[in-house]
Amino acid sequence: MTPTISDFPAWLMLADGTAFEGRAFGARGTAGGEICFNTGMTGYQEVFTDPSYTGQVLIMNNAYIGNYGVKGTDVESDSVKISALIAKNVSARFSRMVADDSLNNYLEKNNIVGIRDVDTRALVQHIRNKGAMNCVVSTEHSDVTELRKALSAVPDMDGLELSSRISTTTPYEVGDPNAAIRVAVLDFGVKKNILSCLASRGAFLKVFPAKTTLSDLLAFNPDGFFLSNGPGDPGSMDYAVKTVKDILTTGKPLFGICLGHQLLARANDIPTFKMHHGHRGLNHPVINLVTGKAETTTQNHGFGVDPEAVKNNPGVKVTHLNLNDNSIEGIRMTGYPAFSVQYHPEATPGPHDSRYLFDDFLQLIQAHKTKA
Repeated sequence: MTPTISDFPAWLMLADGTAFEGRAFGARGTAGGEICFNTGMTGYQEVFTDPSYTGQVLIMNNAYIGNYGVKGTDVESDSVKISALIAKNVSARFSRMVADDSLNNYLEKNNIVGIRDVDTRALVQHIRNKGAMNCVVSTEHSDVTELRKALSAVPDMDGLELSSRISTTTPYEVGDPNAAIRVAVLDFGVKKNILSCLASRGAFLKVFPAKTTLSDLLAFNPDGFFLSNGPGDPGSMDYAVKTVKDILTTGKPLFGICLGHQLLARANDIPTFKMHHGHRGLNHPVINLVTGKAETTTQNHGFGVDPEAVKNNPGVKVTHLNLNDNSIEGIRMTGYPAFSVQYHPEATPGPHDSRYLFDDFLQLIQAHKTKA
């Protein structure tokens, strides 16, 4: 029997009143969040399980998704993190022989509401013009009043703290305990492949909850510290900024990715801001100002680092810029062995142009240990 997806109706409403009618896939129900779009053409399962997408309704720009199904190992966390999914066409059949199931069944099992048959090009153009905003997807309500009522219950991403809600509650270890380098990881929503990239290079990791204090981190006797990616507004994370400032007093190397980059900036009294519609996809060009080389990068962020504040801070140097809009993509402290990038060098999905940053971090740790 040829697999099919039902013709059950579904509705999408944005905070500015823009509405679309389509057909449902995945689970039935009503779900909301901040709407955003991803320009990648592949890697949808890794995208859906990226903790940085917590609290967001995602548009996949590719005209078709689901054609290669889903596989249990193609995940970046232990569950699907998006609130809901918007697509143009969803394939009921999948061609990858090693796949475990269809995308439709996967979303249904994970209770993720989806809407398809939406003109995603028009929707993305609308967001590019108007900016990110909250929305609601429903298979239950077609009435405008009911959709607006559901929409009113969705919290704004600006000022929303999410990392402590999705962080691990219990520390755990990754890698070889006999490794020469020990790294304490603060989990604000860490992706699995970030941990793999560090462990595969010879680091032994201990992953700690977001609100872990410096004293508990030091009990692991780490040689360096890592600040992970994660969801929400870094401006609402004073607890994490304090921890980063405490870490900087140790003199040990530190590396941050995405939210970790923003937290390092804030620890240096550099503000962050809500972007118009953010950067999400697998093909964003970045220039490394140190080497002069360009990198094609994977990105997923809706907040950025204030460029004017960086210019006026002699303790921080810009190392990477986005070639599309000149936003800051990397910084390095001038008097301390700490650096960070806004994009995702582990790149699952995406190109591997930037994985040298993990090597740079471990080399920095080794040099610091040798000097000590």
